[in-house]
Amino acid sequence: MATDNRINFWRRNVKVPGSVQPVYGAQHPPLDPRFRRTYPKDTKPKFNNLKSKKASSFHEFARSTNDAWDIDDEEDEDFLRNPSPTPSGLHSSTQNQQQNEAGDAESAVSRGLSSPVTQAENLQNVQEEEEEEDAECEHINGKVIKSSSDAHLRTSSVHSSLQKQQSLPVRPIIPLVARISDQNASGAPPMTVREKSRLDKFRQLLASPNTDLEELRKHSWSGIPREVRPITWRLLSGYLPANKERRELVLKRKRDEYFGFIEQYYHSRTDEHYKDTYRQIHIDIPRTNPLIPLFQQPAVQEVFERILFIWAIRHPASGYVQGINDLVTPFFVVFLSEFVTEDVENFEVAALPLDTQRNIEADSFWCMSKLLDGIQDNYTFAQPGIQNKVKALEELVSRIDEDIHNHFKRYEVEYLQFAFRWMNNLLMRELPLRCTIRLWDTYQAEAEGFSHFHLYVCAAFLIEWRKEILSMIDFQGLLMLLQNLPTIHWGNEEVGLLLAEAYRLKYMFADAPSHYKR
Repeated sequence: MATDNRINFWRRNVKVPGSVQPVYGAQHPPLDPRFRRTYPKDTKPKFNNLKSKKASSFHEFARSTNDAWDIDDEEDEDFLRNPSPTPSGLHSSTQNQQQNEAGDAESAVSRGLSSPVTQAENLQNVQEEEEEEDAECEHINGKVIKSSSDAHLRTSSVHSSLQKQQSLPVRPIIPLVARISDQNASGAPPMTVREKSRLDKFRQLLASPNTDLEELRKHSWSGIPREVRPITWRLLSGYLPANKERRELVLKRKRDEYFGFIEQYYHSRTDEHYKDTYRQIHIDIPRTNPLIPLFQQPAVQEVFERILFIWAIRHPASGYVQGINDLVTPFFVVFLSEFVTEDVENFEVAALPLDTQRNIEADSFWCMSKLLDGIQDNYTFAQPGIQNKVKALEELVSRIDEDIHNHFKRYEVEYLQFAFRWMNNLLMRELPLRCTIRLWDTYQAEAEGFSHFHLYVCAAFLIEWRKEILSMIDFQGLLMLLQNLPTIHWGNEEVGLLLAEAYRLKYMFADAPSHYKR
């Protein structure tokens, strides 16, 4: 009976849109307005109806809305039956007509336009390329043929495409893949004297016979250098002991233990009792960072499936819940970067030695498990941890910025409609992965970073968009903004300012919780 209730609780009603538009976020950015799903005129969702019917409880909200993912169950099955990989690893559910219209934009991106350019510049660049190509010859079946008419055809198609764009909102062209690397990655400017001094301090702490974890946390709060981030994360998460001599033995024992779980349990994924869990995991894995080719590799997806399945059956109180799949990615990228000098986003993981792949997988599993141990009430039935955090966020915002709070009330925006995802995914859908990794440096260093400090980060994140929020004067505009905040170009500087504001809020309110309660 309990199982049936849980299944019914998470079953989504596809007839009622849970979000006013497909949810993108920083990890699912809309590359072009034409890529968005379109609706026939008669069947377009009537968003105004959402305002008149408010969810009276979390259960009603969960039953009557889609979750943070905008793919229906029927689309899931179609996707699994008919995968459509692209060079960027992006799987799209748009119609053929949209794909044809978006062809010009895709070709522009493929030419390496990683920064915003004007339409006039686009047209000028294309015309210059056509003039160069007119002077060249094309080889077909061993014959040399002049390609004189192709340029005119391409010119007309570009003109028609630019005419269509006149009626669309202006949106900068962004790279298909947001760089994962931080300021210390290869290809970045040389380290400053201060950065080198910080790196030396980390190495000194890590090389001591017994690492001072409190000192390590203090230095990690403002960011961990890329070179020492893997071992620092292992230590701060509690996966590795502070004693240097014991680390190798612990690593070997825990890695062997994980693969013992694989041998013992993974074959049961097709059993009647676990097949629904495995099916949901199998559906969610391709959605994990779909714009980053690394996570579309079969070898990587198999790693994620094993990690999530083993965690789910070893934690029956919660089992697998959508959103947990995102929490593996920062650990996997950080531990992979230990063996990769270039950007990892395009690295072929299958090229690594098998033992290295296994070690990365096991370490990712155990560190993710340590993280979830502190926030497991976020993922038990009815997710009480998230409900409490969303309520606390509402109370906190009502004290620190009454204008925003009253603005939400005026246009009947419920905090649950946007903050549920912020808590469920730890802001991973709102920030690029490189920013999440930097954010987690601080979360690992902060006492109860993932369970407690995250609340103040969410409050600071909301206030960051104060001007944009107050400029929206309708329910639909507010939800569109809050579900698609423009953070795709954020870096370490923006995250640092966000964390500083969150620390200020924590200093003011954490030790006086009644101060932000009405």
